[in-house]
Amino acid sequence: MLPYWILFLIPAMGVLAPYRLTPASRPVMWWLVGSLFALAIGLRFEVGGDWGAYLAHLDRTSAMTLLEVLMREDPGYYLLNWLAVKLGGNIHWVNLACGAIVMTGVVAFARHQPLPWLALMVAVPYLIIVVAMGYTRQAAALGFVLLGLVALSDGRIRLFVVWVLIGAAFHRSAVLMLPVAGLAASQSRLNSLVWAAAATLIGGYLFLFESADELWTNYVVADYQSEGGLIRVLMNAVPAALFFALQRYLRLNEEERRLWWWLSVLALACIPLVVMSSTATDRVALYLIPLQIFVFSRLPLICQDSRWSTLIVISVVIYYAAVMNVWLFFAHHAQAWLPYQIAWFSMH
Repeated sequence: MLPYWILFLIPAMGVLAPYRLTPASRPVMWWLVGSLFALAIGLRFEVGGDWGAYLAHLDRTSAMTLLEVLMREDPGYYLLNWLAVKLGGNIHWVNLACGAIVMTGVVAFARHQPLPWLALMVAVPYLIIVVAMGYTRQAAALGFVLLGLVALSDGRIRLFVVWVLIGAAFHRSAVLMLPVAGLAASQSRLNSLVWAAAATLIGGYLFLFESADELWTNYVVADYQSEGGLIRVLMNAVPAALFFALQRYLRLNEEERRLWWWLSVLALACIPLVVMSSTATDRVALYLIPLQIFVFSRLPLICQDSRWSTLIVISVVIYYAAVMNVWLFFAHHAQAWLPYQIAWFSMH
């Protein structure tokens, strides 16, 4: 459990006792911190609820040809497995690559916020520890989605589409984020809607339509229940409600305002949907976790008085420390993450 708290305390210390860095040294520090987190994700051993399933994926992929790999669902992820096997690697090679992808997205997104260390800290308890160390394929997809959200915040719709389509090659569910491009556009809305619609159709054709019946059966008809799904959906709903109440104080440009307005709507819409299909909604809601990072890292901006801003920062730190504590001690599947083991010391 201690390694998880160390990961949490690294950005927390950056928030509470800001590092005095020169502009030239900041990229180096972020590179070092991102690399440390990527190593923690990639070198874990028997950590995560689907550890055995990912080993099975690697084993099956080792017997495939390159063409067979590229014809599979989620070809980006399976291509990483295939390359790792051909180069004499193992599951840790795959996990390191996916850890690097998700941390590239997290760091880029955090550095796009006014309080980047606070943004990184908010990402640690669930996005990094639970998702990146448990849902490897979807974590990689989320890393690309985060890069896309940075582009979309700057009005670069086409780059957003490109990043999301790459992410969909790792987990097809990322395609569901493509319509956001059209909804969030503040200029040339007709062109943006056409672009988003075309990209959604292409992405759906490549990644979703062929397996739509299977997905519907597995996630909706079968009525699988995701443990804690409602709680995780509500964790996104809290910043969504805060966004609607405080958006005028968050210092947003028009692209950012429209983007996060729609993502907040989607986060609140997940509340009734999670009752109908817990697992499906829970998996889709993973792509709304950036809403937590965005809103909570900007909450201190609502106050002009530095004392109140500091109090808000401390409150956010305490809130996410409590979130991590509750998950580690009370989550139904937390034992799959405990104890944290690193490959070098655990493999025989």
